[in-house]
Amino acid sequence: MDLSGETLAITLLALAGGYLCGSIPFGLVITRMAGLGDIRAIGSGNIGMTNVLRTGHKKLAALTLLADALKGTLPVLLALWWGRNNGMGPYPAMGAGLGAFLGHLFPVWLGFKGGKGVATYLGVLLGLAWPGFLTFAAIWIGCAAITRISSLSALIATLAVPIVLLFLGYGSVAWFFLLMSIIVYAKHHPNIRRLMNGTEPRMGEKREPAA
Repeated sequence: MDLSGETLAITLLALAGGYLCGSIPFGLVITRMAGLGDIRAIGSGNIGMTNVLRTGHKKLAALTLLADALKGTLPVLLALWWGRNNGMGPYPAMGAGLGAFLGHLFPVWLGFKGGKGVATYLGVLLGLAWPGFLTFAAIWIGCAAITRISSLSALIATLAVPIVLLFLGYGSVAWFFLLMSIIVYAKHHPNIRRLMNGTEPRMGEKREPAA
């Protein structure tokens, strides 16, 4: 498919719009509205679902997961609709998805210090390639049930997704998710180090306040 000048321009516009959507720090907003203060002051200091879960509020953690996923799904679906109706294929949707993902990782509102991107990765995956979403969900649930380690489950799932998508013939979308998976691994380097040392906390365990 030809990546014309118009397609490139729309893709860049979708990336910018996706970034603004993805940069909304729902974990921080939700916990503050619930009267829990700044989520960055506890546990890992992260704004994502896993750290919200460390407050002991499972419903807030679930709400954070849903919100962080949807801020990846909605821009992708809008851009996918536009791309398909204007002969641009998946490129605008990939731009929107990457923007939402990077917005969550590096939100302008929080000094570019955001989450680790797994929930938003999952939301983008749902919008662009639902078989990959099912693959991720099945692997994460299975690994989490066995290990009760969220980061390990996510890392294994993100490793499998691009391989499955390539096998299913998703082409450029599969390579796109390979790039996103690499970024997920880069953002999880502290977790990988703790996994290797045997010190990574299990789900539901509370940690000391972030330094």
